[in-house]
Amino acid sequence: MDLTYTEKKDTRSGFGDALTELGRTNPNVVALCADLIGSLKMDQFIKENPERFFQIGIAEANMMGIAAGLTIGGKIPFAGTFAEFATARVYDQVRQSIAYSNKNVKIAASHAGLTLGEDGATHQTLEDIGLMKMLPGMVVINPCDYNQTKAATIAAAEYDGPVYLRFGRPVVPIFTPADQKFEIGKGILMNEGSDVTIVATGHLVWESLIAAAELEKEGISCEVINIHTIKPLDEEIILNSVKKTGKIVTAEEHNILGGLGESVARVLAQKLPTKQAFVAVEDKFGESGSPFDLMKKYGIDSTAVIQKVKSLL
Repeated sequence: MDLTYTEKKDTRSGFGDALTELGRTNPNVVALCADLIGSLKMDQFIKENPERFFQIGIAEANMMGIAAGLTIGGKIPFAGTFAEFATARVYDQVRQSIAYSNKNVKIAASHAGLTLGEDGATHQTLEDIGLMKMLPGMVVINPCDYNQTKAATIAAAEYDGPVYLRFGRPVVPIFTPADQKFEIGKGILMNEGSDVTIVATGHLVWESLIAAAELEKEGISCEVINIHTIKPLDEEIILNSVKKTGKIVTAEEHNILGGLGESVARVLAQKLPTKQAFVAVEDKFGESGSPFDLMKKYGIDSTAVIQKVKSLL
């Protein structure tokens, strides 16, 4: 894959721009926020649709209950806050009022993972994918760049059922097409290879592509797959690749426990036992620091992907 790109942008802006677009095209879309309008880039939606926005304040559990209630009248609510407060803080409400009741709520979870950066461990959720994927019926989406986040948000609005949409704070390269068709549950082959499969999600897709390009210079051929939907997981694309390469590295900005890597390991254990290495945070909390310094320290950057690939070879 060509790694040239023309722009960097935060994935949360992809959400905000998609929400604005949905406000113009779908009259049933409404938005709720827990006192973080600017952080979730909801300003333009509110400006254009003031009667379709609800500022709940720092009462995230209440926000989830209100969002569930709005679906009964046919509305499609996007409930936005930081990922930490959209999952761990409100897990009971999400479980009982949204997942168990199969309500058509879209949980917009910004500032996920270590790349929240300077706010530190209390705000850096590294457990959210695990928490949300365990809820029956909950779709879990973790897009990789601005364009994919925008497309994922629009796809989430069209999907009938609860969705957890995870995105981030830092500016990252835009490297997927602006006109892409986002298919929930369908992974994307980013780079063909024959020696090892790299399955990545979120910010780690770009890091994995950088790693693959560096490894290619050493004669190591890496197949890179973008798993933007962690649940439902595209088992077919993973199994087909591993049948060819015989080795797999999973890469994610999440705790090694409960994330993408464990989902892939379950599939492989059941259907095609394969040697696997994990790029993930090793069962630790984060700390305050710049996003990319933290990625380096906690071993979730392109260098870490390269090391894990070589460990399998």
